[in-house]
Amino acid sequence: MTFTVYLSGEIHTDWRDEIQRGAQAAGLDVTFTAPVTDHPASDAAGDHLGETPDQFWRDHQSAKVNAIRTRTLIEQADLVVVRFGDKYKQWNAAFDAGYTAGLGKSYITLHDADIIHPLKEVDAEALAWCKTTDQVVETLRYVLKA
Repeated sequence: MTFTVYLSGEIHTDWRDEIQRGAQAAGLDVTFTAPVTDHPASDAAGDHLGETPDQFWRDHQSAKVNAIRTRTLIEQADLVVVRFGDKYKQWNAAFDAGYTAGLGKSYITLHDADIIHPLKEVDAEALAWCKTTDQVVETLRYVLKA
């Protein structure tokens, strides 16, 4: 079985690389996709469309350009992994989880126990809550090779 997995969420750690290395080491047939993880590039995604009067409209313009990639890759994914870090609030990750759920697609959340409460609705729709990238890889291994 082949899977396409979209890796959504925080961009400040190497969790995506850990999952990809783990999946490769386990011999899993997985293609990984992700949003643009270069923060300045993501913030400037819509700058080519023209000057904006203030930060709100710049962010609005870039969010829409980023959404072209995000929506397309989530729609193409068999599974979405949504990572919530402890340093920043990942409102975009919560949106991705909701979008994924709205499409009827499966997703896994990846976060520490200390943010269970604020993520209770997001976790309620997830098919698994993982605390480590190793748990994500093991879940993928089970799904693909069981």
